[in-house]
Amino acid sequence: MATLVQCLSSCATLNPKFKSLSLNGASSSLSTRRGVCSSLSFSQSVSQCVAFSSGNMWVEKNKPARQSIVCEAAPTKKADSAAKRARQAEKRRVYNKSKKSEARTRMKKVLEALDGLKKKADAVPDEIVTVEKLIGEAYSAIDKAVKVRALHKNTGARRKSRLARRKKAVEIHHGWYVPAAAAEAVTMAA
Repeated sequence: MATLVQCLSSCATLNPKFKSLSLNGASSSLSTRRGVCSSLSFSQSVSQCVAFSSGNMWVEKNKPARQSIVCEAAPTKKADSAAKRARQAEKRRVYNKSKKSEARTRMKKVLEALDGLKKKADAVPDEIVTVEKLIGEAYSAIDKAVKVRALHKNTGARRKSRLARRKKAVEIHHGWYVPAAAAEAVTMAA
């Protein structure tokens, strides 16, 4: 803090005729080093040394029979439009995250149910009905996420296809479904 005051007192000069502050040498590196001096305002009426209040820095230079300098370095602030865009982006991020999370959760429930059904040795074809209800809920969640553009449409299609293929694999594993090529081979052999 003392070096800042010394730097500003040695680098800042006020021409009383023009009432402007010129910064030279080290003060230009000071202003860019931490982004402190983004906007400056000057006054000749204040006569205190150094004070900090609400993020502003007041530095003054007093000499007898001369005018004093007040330098206010305001903290950098986002433009109002940028702040609004940031708020909107945060709202969208949270909304999209919830949609994607719901779709993932529904998919996970379906995959767990299908894995449990595949491992079950004495499964009956009626048990696939409960899994089909879960698949319908997962499809709905995926379609809603695609509709609000939380997921890309191809991603949604790929995930729905993954669920359908997994269901078909379980049905084939238990013999509840016979693929068309295998069915034709059985009829030809008979």
